[in-house]
Amino acid sequence: MKSKYAPFLMVLPLLALYLLFVFYPVANAVLSSFFSWNGIASSPQVFVGLRNYIDLAKDPRYFRAFANSGRFIIGSLLFLMPLSFALGGIIVSGVRGSRVMKAAYFLPVVLSLTAISLMWRSILYPNGGPLNALLEGMNLDRLAQNWLGDVRFAIWAVVFVNMWTYAGLNMLIFAAGLVSIPQEIWDSVAIDGAGKVARFWYITLPSLKESFKAFLVLAVSGSLKVFDIVFIMTGGGPNGSSDTPATLLYFQAFRFNRFGIGNAIGTLILLFGLAWALLVNRAVRKLEA
Repeated sequence: MKSKYAPFLMVLPLLALYLLFVFYPVANAVLSSFFSWNGIASSPQVFVGLRNYIDLAKDPRYFRAFANSGRFIIGSLLFLMPLSFALGGIIVSGVRGSRVMKAAYFLPVVLSLTAISLMWRSILYPNGGPLNALLEGMNLDRLAQNWLGDVRFAIWAVVFVNMWTYAGLNMLIFAAGLVSIPQEIWDSVAIDGAGKVARFWYITLPSLKESFKAFLVLAVSGSLKVFDIVFIMTGGGPNGSSDTPATLLYFQAFRFNRFGIGNAIGTLILLFGLAWALLVNRAVRKLEA
């Protein structure tokens, strides 16, 4: 006779790994956000309560960093989502060359973010960079800019590169949703004489609720913690105009040895991400009701 504790014993190793490598680091980071510590093991941690969070609320740099995360979110919702949806529709349509297009669009996803960032930094280089050289060759010199060195363009240039990088991943999310729609549904609506607009509005969009949910959660959580592209392309500059919460976390913790402030930023990123995920889940459940 099988023991009633057998299922619990089977999941125990995985649970132990989760507690050790996920729950404990997160809980420790949240707890450390209430202390002042310089990161040196021999130095004491001084309890400061909410002072780290108060300091964040008083410093405009942190509001600017979270505003930049908002720009990543805006770019994702207004441009990346429709682009990825369109690309997903193209690769599942079976048009000629769709396999090549699928590989080409997905290629940035498998490349190193470091390589992508260095490549685009070279493309956007103001003096002799390919983009400005192309504009000058087309007699559009007035459009040539210092894309990464101007406070007006730096953050939007990084937002564009981020969208270019992840378009292929989100393309597959929508493509998976499209191919999961049963063929019987398309056959029935064809018999009923539904037009393309009606099929898109009443069949395609409702059937892709889970795909949109996955996109929204990944897009917003990714926008809150974007680091690699910003750090390599602009270093948060010029003058902090392209900083994000993740880059500020790095600078505060590992350059200025203010680990309490860094953990406070990380805790806020975690809370905003969880709040957004819960909001999206609740919205999807209401749509399904």
